Amino acid sequence: MTEATVDRADATMESPRGGSSRRTFIKGVIAAGAAVPASGYMFRAGGASARATVRATMPRITTLTVNGTRRSTDVLPQETLAMTLRYKLGLTGTKLGCDRAECGACTVLIDGVNHYSCSVLTHTVRGREITTIEGLASADGTLHPVQQAVVEEGGFQCAFCAPGFIMSMVAMVNENPTPTREEAAEALSGNLCRCGDYDKILNSAMRAVDYARRMA
Repeated sequence: MTEATVDRADATMESPRGGSSRRTFIKGVIAAGAAVPASGYMFRAGGASARATVRATMPRITTLTVNGTRRSTDVLPQETLAMTLRYKLGLTGTKLGCDRAECGACTVLIDGVNHYSCSVLTHTVRGREITTIEGLASADGTLHPVQQAVVEEGGFQCAFCAPGFIMSMVAMVNENPTPTREEAAEALSGNLCRCGDYDKILNSAMRAVDYARRMA
């Protein structure tokens, strides 16, 4: 197909109300896409034509309490807590797996309760206590009892999912210091291990429960 043929085809697709051609529209979208993230687009129909407009998404300085420390950073309205923790605050222990609240790799504690940080908007947790895997060990490097239990049981293979599981274990022990193995399995059911190492993970959880019982 020659360039002239393409131009004639484009001309036949012009809006009957004098709108721009398909080619002009596509060029406009591509040009805009080079300047702003795709999440900033809103598409609206206008007669026989469609146009892309860019939604204003100015970042705002937000102060968060993470691992006991107040930290300020610029946050977009649509930014998730997982993104902020990893890419703004450098806390890469929080992993991104499915990014749709299914695998649990991004689990953190918010006011002591485990949450999928990939589905929590950062601006909604201002004024709340956020704890990540980096905040569990004490200042002198002593591991949290749950972390120590995981080390002793060899609870993971590749360990990509380990931070999320550990955070869920901490939440479990805080809520129920004396769970049965079945209750522990239920408490950790929101976390997935791609290596299928669930038996050792549960062994780790029950050892952590034993440590918590001794410290109580």
